[in-house]
Amino acid sequence: MPGYVHVYTGNGKGKTTAALGLALRAAGAGWRVFIAQFGKGMTSSELESLQRFGDTITVRQFGAPGPVTEARGDLSECIEVLASGDYPLVVLDEATLAPMLEIFSVDDLLTLIDARAENVELVITGRYAHRRIIDRADLVTEMREVKHYYHQGVLARAGIER
Repeated sequence: MPGYVHVYTGNGKGKTTAALGLALRAAGAGWRVFIAQFGKGMTSSELESLQRFGDTITVRQFGAPGPVTEARGDLSECIEVLASGDYPLVVLDEATLAPMLEIFSVDDLLTLIDARAENVELVITGRYAHRRIIDRADLVTEMREVKHYYHQGVLARAGIER
């Protein structure tokens, strides 16, 4: 079965949540899942939950903001995972922001897309997806903020936003 490239982008809430929902569905179907989170580097309720899946779902956090050259090792690991075909679902969470955060470039992200084995379903999340990434994707969903309680001073809550 061929894999496809999904992009979940936009300024609305729910991009990572949608990707993790797909990861949960894939794990339920017996797939191994690899999730690479870029520029987050913090613990969250979703990470606590995903640890309960053991080897079925692997989560790695990469790339604090900084020079592109520091992210080369992280990219090499992701390329190996994508090329191996060992994980039928790979999520690159917040990868569309990586060029803006100077973690890696748009060309590097395109290299990751090109590195995937034919059977690998790839999900890329984050705001400000570059046109070249959108053009390369097979499925693009834009989350658009209509209204958000954050603007009334409600901070991220455990179990909901973190």
